[in-house]
Amino acid sequence: MPPITVMEAEARRLNALASSSAVLFPRISHFLAQELERATVVADNSDLRGVVRMGSQVRYCDEKTGEVRDVVLVYPHEADITLKRVSVLTPVGAALIGLSIGQAIEFQTPGHNKRSLTVLGVSN
Repeated sequence: MPPITVMEAEARRLNALASSSAVLFPRISHFLAQELERATVVADNSDLRGVVRMGSQVRYCDEKTGEVRDVVLVYPHEADITLKRVSVLTPVGAALIGLSIGQAIEFQTPGHNKRSLTVLGVSN
């Protein structure tokens, strides 16, 4: 797994989200919690240019299909797939948090398939 970086306030909020969602979404909340456990947590005033954060616009490539997508990573209540606003409580969203440009991550889909994404660009 690639190293990931998350700001302190986001880490707190995302940990609370993972805990509160464990009953309704056990698999994805567990994946998000695991990602946060392995993350390097930095001060909120850190310069994280090129790192996927909440609210980031992210361009990534699905390594299986070769498809390039542009999405905004958001909290669940802001999600709207028609506006390309992807919740952090989805497999793609949880996989993207904390990644830097050029990093790839492999994760499991709800259908138990392996999927791999590579971050091509990030703007905050």
